[in-house]
Amino acid sequence: MDDKPSPEALSESSEHLFSFGVIADVQYADLEDGFNFQGTRRRYYRHSLLHLQGAIEDWNNESSTPCCVLQLGDIIDGYNAQYNASEKSLELVMDTFKRLKVPVHHTWGNHEFYNFSREYLTHSKLNTKFLEDQIVHHPETMPSEDYYAYHFVPFPKFRFVLLDAYDLSVLGMDQSSPKYEQCMKILREHNPNTELNSPQGLSEPQFVQFNGGFSQEQLNWLNEVLTFSDTNQEKVVIVSHLPIYPDASDSVCLAWNYRDALAVIWSHECVVCFFAGHTHDGGYSEDPFGVYHVSLEGVIETAPDSQAFGTVHVYPDKMTLKGRGRVPDRIMNYKKERAVHC
Repeated sequence: MDDKPSPEALSESSEHLFSFGVIADVQYADLEDGFNFQGTRRRYYRHSLLHLQGAIEDWNNESSTPCCVLQLGDIIDGYNAQYNASEKSLELVMDTFKRLKVPVHHTWGNHEFYNFSREYLTHSKLNTKFLEDQIVHHPETMPSEDYYAYHFVPFPKFRFVLLDAYDLSVLGMDQSSPKYEQCMKILREHNPNTELNSPQGLSEPQFVQFNGGFSQEQLNWLNEVLTFSDTNQEKVVIVSHLPIYPDASDSVCLAWNYRDALAVIWSHECVVCFFAGHTHDGGYSEDPFGVYHVSLEGVIETAPDSQAFGTVHVYPDKMTLKGRGRVPDRIMNYKKERAVHC
């Protein structure tokens, strides 16, 4: 399954419908190179911005311009907060994105919440909910203001759903709020460690502070959107900062209640793939229900002489990920009954 696809397999064997860009974990900071928390992997804080510039240049120059770019979260690093540089770094990254000729959809990750409160993010340029599409006469598919999620249609019969993986979280939340108390209770019930970012000794290592989860309200909304897509024979791409499938992620990087999210997705026919970031190492797996889980390699741990982004090309019978640098090429065939007849 993880063998590198042949060039012939990636070529346009059927009609090219549209494409979109994907990139994850830029984590820019105006700092010298450092290391991850374990001290095992180098992080290129300044160079990550050059990687982003290179990705944007590439997307702008593609022969078939992508319809949009999905930014999978952690756009600036948490270190910015320590140096009072959060707003300055965010402005620099957003100015870089202005060079992109197409819209970008921003997902929120843990590093967004290390730098900003949820309220701040809601009123920032990282809130791209204004790009959402609404389904007429189906109010149940309208997301609540209580979480940051929405859906949009980049091409007829294809729907993209952006999820809020920190809807349940102790990060970026008003600590006097009942929801914060609820989330802290969930975290402490599963993680008795003094250091809540440590998975040491946990049977469910995803219950750490740098992760989060999906509220039942958000999962109910997702279920309604996928029900509509099933009925209307749409293909669905789901986007989240946190991965939800163990075989496509380090176990410590999964969403708290990843099983609940999978249960919703597996009860529908329409979902083709689930894109996430967070792991930095990347991951890929097709689950038993034919949904492809792609955890994108993180820009922040990508050496200056490499790259980490991709373009997904969409066809009537499959999607192909054309990776750059350490992002591998992937082929994601639709289930037979899911092929689009154009």
